[in-house]
Amino acid sequence: MTETMPAPAPTPPGDRPALLGLGRPALATLLAGLGLPERAVRMRVSQLWHALYVRGARDLSELTTLPKDLRTVLEGTVRLARPEIAGEQISEDGTRKWLLRLAGGALVETVFIPEEARGTLCISSQVGCTLTCRFCHTGTQGLVRNLTPDEILGQVLLARDRLGDWPAPGTRGGARRITNVVLMGMGEPLYNFENVRDAMLVCADGEGVGLGRRRITLSTSGVVPQIPRWGAETNTSLAISLHAVRDELRDELVPLNRKYPIAELLAAVRAYPALSNARRVTFEYVMLKGVNDSAADARALVKLIAGIPAKINLIPFNPWPGSPYECSDWETIESFAEIVNRAGYASPVRTPRGRDILAACGQLRSETVKQRASERRRLEGEAATG
Repeated sequence: MTETMPAPAPTPPGDRPALLGLGRPALATLLAGLGLPERAVRMRVSQLWHALYVRGARDLSELTTLPKDLRTVLEGTVRLARPEIAGEQISEDGTRKWLLRLAGGALVETVFIPEEARGTLCISSQVGCTLTCRFCHTGTQGLVRNLTPDEILGQVLLARDRLGDWPAPGTRGGARRITNVVLMGMGEPLYNFENVRDAMLVCADGEGVGLGRRRITLSTSGVVPQIPRWGAETNTSLAISLHAVRDELRDELVPLNRKYPIAELLAAVRAYPALSNARRVTFEYVMLKGVNDSAADARALVKLIAGIPAKINLIPFNPWPGSPYECSDWETIESFAEIVNRAGYASPVRTPRGRDILAACGQLRSETVKQRASERRRLEGEAATG
């Protein structure tokens, strides 16, 4: 080894910081703090970055480009681990859902949606959700905690592990199964701003995971003050969970609207950096029978977003146990889409994917609740017979 390092006392495993999710400056600070000479830091950061995000190293022992004594110091100082898979389901349409166990036993769900020309990974940013959107099952669970950068980024890396999506040894490129990442899983990502930002900046890095900022989409229910900040610090694609064109209805469907009404939300969207016809915002609009799906609603939506480079994703409501709504009839959805299309806005109807495994939009966390209830019943039965 060309550099000599002291060997600090190992840190207890539970107290070790995560290696995943650290940007290059943070990695450099970490290595310098471990006593690595300044002249060697830049090279070792590059080697670490390549091993973690190009080759997908899952254990510190796999960092074989680093000197052995540096690996030994890292093994006693930091941790490198993916979330644990507690369950995996594959839908009849090819959609995959992973139930992931995090530190402390918390559970989240991640979904991969394969399509002909792309593969979209839907990741979570919180355990549960602080919002209580009435059409979304995740919101009925309440917020447990925010995910850390390594837990957010770990969902992407774990999905690549499971899908065999890492480049072959000796190569960097090739077709990838995961082409897009959307922050549309459990949680409101702008209420976990710094952790989500740090993870997505690593994800977008062209010399690492390499997804690119346009292929990362953050979906928010409308945390207005954080929208311009997100654009300035990450410049990823943006999606808005709109779902209503009148404040009184959106107050009911998306209670956050009572704090940040539609006019304030749209003002923040209009100011989003780099918004153009080539870089459009997506408005998500769940179709609820007899609630928000009339022709008048469609015309009001067109008027509301006039002048914003946008597309409107119409989402057939995906039912979950106890949900208070029904999905709009197909003819109604088509009529709604036609009005929006005639106004010059693309309005694709999002084909429901993974409904049979409760992996569709708005359904995440349902299966987790079922599994926990089933486990409680099993344990109660064992106690009664024991």
